[in-house]
Amino acid sequence: MLFTRVSDIMGKLAILSLAVISLAAFIGERLVALRHLSLSSRELTQNYLPNCHMIEGIEYGAEDITILDDGLAFLSTGLKYPGLPSYSDDPGKIYSLNLLDSDLKIKALNIKGQFDKGSFNPHGISVYADVKDGAIYLFVVNHPQGKSQVEIFRFVEDENALQYIRTIRHELLHNVNDIVAVGTESFYATNDHYFTNEILKVMEPLLSLSWCDIVYYSPQTVQVVAGGFPSANGINISPDKRHLYVSNILKHKISVLEIQKNTVLSHVKEVDVGSLCDNIEVERESGDLWLGCHPNGLKFMLSDPNDPPGSEVIRIENILSEKPQVTRVYSDDGSVIIASSVATPYGGKLLIGTVYQKALICDLK
Repeated sequence: MLFTRVSDIMGKLAILSLAVISLAAFIGERLVALRHLSLSSRELTQNYLPNCHMIEGIEYGAEDITILDDGLAFLSTGLKYPGLPSYSDDPGKIYSLNLLDSDLKIKALNIKGQFDKGSFNPHGISVYADVKDGAIYLFVVNHPQGKSQVEIFRFVEDENALQYIRTIRHELLHNVNDIVAVGTESFYATNDHYFTNEILKVMEPLLSLSWCDIVYYSPQTVQVVAGGFPSANGINISPDKRHLYVSNILKHKISVLEIQKNTVLSHVKEVDVGSLCDNIEVERESGDLWLGCHPNGLKFMLSDPNDPPGSEVIRIENILSEKPQVTRVYSDDGSVIIASSVATPYGGKLLIGTVYQKALICDLK
């Protein structure tokens, strides 16, 4: 009887040991995979542009920037994102910057209407010009109390203000990162996580889950129109409105999707960029893509001030051709600008925004 009990105990210990070894091997393999996804061993080569200087007044990030045809830029600032630094308790703001003004001074846009400015936490932004009357609408991804919703404003130019119109909430818009407006009340949006629980969010890249998606919203229709992304970040549209570009950030690629008549998207191709690219801006005349990127994802997540995450700007020319040209326009190890998230050109200048730090303006030539 004693021999039987000892055998049972030894058998259970063997099974437990095997389970522990298997779990340790799985975790080890996942950590190696995660280091690859984050480009943690990548060495960055410095590549600067001429005549760069910080945009005065931006101290807590300019996570997204977009520019109107007349040179007026909108900057989304003060993002508070779980797991990343936040150096101000003040609500976020939207600033304007006239790139045709030699002073290059930012101005805070006053928000008019019944809007909770105290919990404003702006993320991705997009503008839409109504062809009927020329009105400019600004769409803003907002995270009050850590939630996700989309705010629609009308830009009042002579008052440098935003007139609040409405807030859009929906269960499919659960982790919205970026947005591209395609009408006065319609847009495509990316979800950068599948789960809303913060612990489960961390598990997604560890388990290599490709469950993130793109959602189309209009007053008549709300639906998932593309999926299978490990994390979908920046999104923008081609000048002819026929293709969407999405930053497949953990695959280090830009996905090209074609818009079908029913608003569903079909996959066209992927373009390797070799970096973790965030927001996407598209030049209206050339159709070139400009990307604000994180060259080392591990440094970005750790956000160590003694070993800061770097910044990188990538340009893609002729993305719909058989051989798109990918160029690294700017790169810095964090000594100048930390955690670049967006880059957009206008009139020979380049604006570079960051998640939580400053914003830079440079000459392109």
